[in-house]
Amino acid sequence: MSGLVLKLQPGEQILVNGVVMQNGDRRAQLRIKTKNAHILRLRDAIHPDDADTPVKRVYYAAQLVVAGEGDPEAVGALLEKDVDTLSEIFRDRESKSALCAAKAYIVERNFYHAMRELKRVIPIEGTLLSVAASNGASDDVAVDRIKSECSAQTSAG
Repeated sequence: MSGLVLKLQPGEQILVNGVVMQNGDRRAQLRIKTKNAHILRLRDAIHPDDADTPVKRVYYAAQLVVAGEGDPEAVGALLEKDVDTLSEIFRDRESKSALCAAKAYIVERNFYHAMRELKRVIPIEGTLLSVAASNGASDDVAVDRIKSECSAQTSAG
């Protein structure tokens, strides 16, 4: 028996081909046999209003593809460039490793695994933004600084 196996916690919600489903009051295990079904665990999803930093925006774009709301080829090409840009900005070992893995998954068009890797970078980005804010920059200014560095890297590359 092949296919994707989902292990759901009681009350856990998933999005399957645009339909929100909620598990009952017990653990459940589902086997998805349809190869190209669009499945997103809602615990992994971020709200569009929360995609307010460069890493979160890349994560959200990958999430749209996983949910079946984005074209994998078009979004994938953009995300490859965005992750390359983020790799120039984030210099710590953990971020570099996660971004390298995310890029490999994006190239393979495996957006769910790319999301998992990008999720590792979000707290690091938050720490950097907090440090920037404590040094006198507002969150908006800190985000704008990261964005401008990303834009400069993209136009230089």
